[in-house]
Amino acid sequence: MTAAEIRETIIRTVLENGGHMASSLGAVELSIALAKVFDPMADRIVWDVGHQSYAWKLLTGRADDFGTLRRLGGLSGFPNPAESKADAAVAGHAGVALSVAQGLAFARDGMGRRENVVAVIGDGAMANGTCLEALDNCAVVGAKVIVVLNDNRMSISKSTGALSRFLGRVIAGVRYNRIKAAAEAAGHRMGFTFMRGAYHRAESFIKGIFLGSAFFERCGLRYIGPVDGHDPQALEAALSVAKRDKRSVLVHVVTVKGRGYAPAEADPVKWHGVPPRRDPAAPPQSGRAWSDVAGETLCDLAARDPRVCAITAAMREGTGLSAFAGKFPDRFHDVGIAEGHMVAFAAGLAAGGMRPFVAVYSTFLQRAIDQVMHDVCIARLPVVFCIDRAGAVGEDGATHQGIYDFAMLKCIPNLTIVQPADAADLRAAMEEAMLRDGPTAIRYPRGRAPGKIAPLSRPGARLAIWTPGDWLAKANEVAGKIGATVVHARSLKPFDAGLLAEQRASGMKIVSIENGCVAGGFGESIGADMKFGWPDEFVPHGPVESLERKFGLDADAIAAAILKKYPAGA
Repeated sequence: MTAAEIRETIIRTVLENGGHMASSLGAVELSIALAKVFDPMADRIVWDVGHQSYAWKLLTGRADDFGTLRRLGGLSGFPNPAESKADAAVAGHAGVALSVAQGLAFARDGMGRRENVVAVIGDGAMANGTCLEALDNCAVVGAKVIVVLNDNRMSISKSTGALSRFLGRVIAGVRYNRIKAAAEAAGHRMGFTFMRGAYHRAESFIKGIFLGSAFFERCGLRYIGPVDGHDPQALEAALSVAKRDKRSVLVHVVTVKGRGYAPAEADPVKWHGVPPRRDPAAPPQSGRAWSDVAGETLCDLAARDPRVCAITAAMREGTGLSAFAGKFPDRFHDVGIAEGHMVAFAAGLAAGGMRPFVAVYSTFLQRAIDQVMHDVCIARLPVVFCIDRAGAVGEDGATHQGIYDFAMLKCIPNLTIVQPADAADLRAAMEEAMLRDGPTAIRYPRGRAPGKIAPLSRPGARLAIWTPGDWLAKANEVAGKIGATVVHARSLKPFDAGLLAEQRASGMKIVSIENGCVAGGFGESIGADMKFGWPDEFVPHGPVESLERKFGLDADAIAAAILKKYPAGA
C-alpha cells in the first residue's frame, strides 16, 4: 500500500469506527520504512503506545480486517501480540517500550538469536519515568536495541518539560540544519546508498559541535537525526545505518501529527481521539460531560480559594482542565506523561499548604498507586483525585478499561472514595473533598452526566440493590422489573455500614451492581449476596452496550439473573 492509500484507509475507518487519528496519520511513512528495512514477522518492533500503529496494522497482514477496528470481536485499536506476530508487545500505556525492548534484546542474545529489536517511542513518552530509567540502563544491559524517537512535539496535549525543549532545540538548530541539508543534498547527488556510513559518521561529528547532543550518546545510544519523518528515502537510509551498526542506536525522526488530513494537522489535540460515528436513529445526548463538570467546578473552587491548584499528566483537554489552565496558569501543572511524579508532586503541594486536585483517567492512575499509598495516604494529605473514565470505556479495550481503580484503592487506609450520581452531585462531592482533612478519590465515568437522579425507594421490599452513582439509573431500571429498593452507595469507602446492618437484620437480600471489576470490588466490600460487575478477566474492546450484553450486565440480564436465584423477587 502507498502512503496515500494508507492515509485514505485510516481516515475512512476512524471516521466510521472512532480511534486515534492524528498520531496514526503522522507515522505512515515511518511505518512503511520500518516494514521495508526490517522483517515484521521476524524482527521485534515494539510500539510505545498504539496511537501511532494503524499504518503498521495495515502493512502487516491486517488490511482486509481493518474495517473491524475497535469493534467487538474485531481488530484492537492498539498493538496486541495475540492479534499478530508483527506486534511484539501490548502497547496501551506510554513509556514502557524501551524497557520491553531491552528485555527482548537481552533474551535474544542469551538465546543465540539474531533478530533486530526496535522500540518506537513518542517524544512525550521519552520523558516518562520508566523510559528514563531504561535510558539510564542502556549502557549497562549492553544488548543492542534500535530506538526510533517519533518527535511530533505532542503527547495528547502539547509536550512539556526540559527534554521536550531540548529536542526542540535539536530540531530548530539553524546552523546545524543548514549544514545537514547541504550534506544530504550532496549525498543524494553522489549516490546515497554507498555514502550512508560516511554521511552519518560526519553527521554525528557535526551534531556534537553544534547541538551538544551527547545526551543520548552518554546513555549508550548512538544518535542519528533529526530525520524528516515524511521523507521515505531519508527514513530508509537512517534505519538501514542503525540496523547495520553493532551499537545501540537512537534515530530521531521528526513528524507532523495529522499529516495528510487538514483538520487533524490544524488541530491535532481535537483529532487525537475520534469518537465512533453516531447512529442517526439514536436519541440526542443531553447533559454536560463529566469531565467538563469537574473542570468548571474546579474553576469555581479556585476562584474562591487561592490554595486550589490542578495537576494533570499530559491530559489537559481530556480531563476538562483547559479553562482552568487559561484562568489560573500559575496554579495549573501539566507534568507530562509522568503519573508517579504527578501524585508525589501533589503530595508535596498539599504538605506545603495547597489544595491540589489531581485529574487523571482511571487507567493511568494505575501507574501511580505506590505514590497514592506512600506519599499521600500515609501522611493523610488533603489531595483530591478526580478519577475520570472510571468504569468501562468501550472501544479502547483491555488496556484502558477503568474498572480496577476501586479494587486497587479500597485497601489503602485514610482514603475516602466517593462516586456521585449526577452533575450537581459531582460538584457537591468536590466541594466536600476540598474541606476534608485527608485524601479523597472521586470516581466518575466517561460520557455525559445525567440530570438529577435519585434511588428508587420501595418500602417493604425484601431485596436491596446497592450501586455506585454511575449505574444508579441501571439499578433503578432493574429494581422496577423485580420490585426491589435501591441504595445509592455514594460513599464507597467508608460505606453506610449502619444501613447495611439494618437491612440485613430485617431479612433483606443484598445485591450489588457496579461498573467495576467484581474481584475486589464494592460487592465484596459489603458482602453482597449477589454481585454484578465486570468479570475476573481483561475486558476486550467494543461499544460499552455490546460489552454489557456480552457479559450479562444489561438491565434485562441482571433482572433475569436475580429472579432466577430469588424467584419470589422482592
